[in-house]
Amino acid sequence: MTSAAPPVHGASVSEIPAPSPLTGFSRLLVSEWTKIRSVRSTVWSLIFLVIVTLGFTALFTWLTILQWDKSDPAQRAQIMADPVSTILGSGLEFGQLTICVLGVLVMSSEYSTGVIRASLLAVPRRIPMLAAKCVVFAALVLVVGEIVTFPSFFLGAAILHEHAPVSLGDPGVARAVFGAGLYLAVLGLFALAIGGIIRHTAGAITGVIAFVLVLAPLTQLIPGKIGKYVHAYLPTEAGQLIGQAHEQANQVLSPWQGFGVFCLWTAVLLVIAGYLLKIRDA
Repeated sequence: MTSAAPPVHGASVSEIPAPSPLTGFSRLLVSEWTKIRSVRSTVWSLIFLVIVTLGFTALFTWLTILQWDKSDPAQRAQIMADPVSTILGSGLEFGQLTICVLGVLVMSSEYSTGVIRASLLAVPRRIPMLAAKCVVFAALVLVVGEIVTFPSFFLGAAILHEHAPVSLGDPGVARAVFGAGLYLAVLGLFALAIGGIIRHTAGAITGVIAFVLVLAPLTQLIPGKIGKYVHAYLPTEAGQLIGQAHEQANQVLSPWQGFGVFCLWTAVLLVIAGYLLKIRDA
């Protein structure tokens, strides 16, 4: 038989302080961090991101130098005008696919394994759980993304130095390199939102890959000014502009405007994912 806890003298029940909402959210952050880091797909996806990005950056910049004298003068002029786009674009074009897959898995794997039921039993308020997952995942991808983009830049700059010299102190370069890591973080949230909306891993990955690789070439087939603007406002096409050191003459959006468009796309999808999380059964 247990004895009752002694009363708190001089204080009524209404005066006992309630748990701080911040404290509750911090526990959610710890819980989501534990879930994300304990899954092997997270570790292997991030390792693959590093290997693919650095590997393809070295490969494509090296091939660019090998073909320099045989390449079109207009292409050489474009590389010399903005070497950062060439360096970052060569590796991240493929490395970003790992973030797309990982972002989907962070959300959809909870449904496929049934972990989502335990999560919702522990945290009945679903939106804070989703918010905590987004914060932890975005922070993780941002840190790893910056760890990848800066070495990629220095590696590519060293290879291109003889024909297209560029340094981190040049105008717009530091912003572009740091912005590439920001792009990866938002791309992860973009994929996470699609994973939350579709909930099926294969279908969600297909949807994200369609946005990243398929829609952009298709919209370029639309003739005239309409096609130009549709292509410019696609989420990943707009978001990748943040990785440019210099704005091109015929560009519809500036680097920060493009990144803002990408953030808006992602925010809308996250709102939809949060709404569906509230109304649908686990």
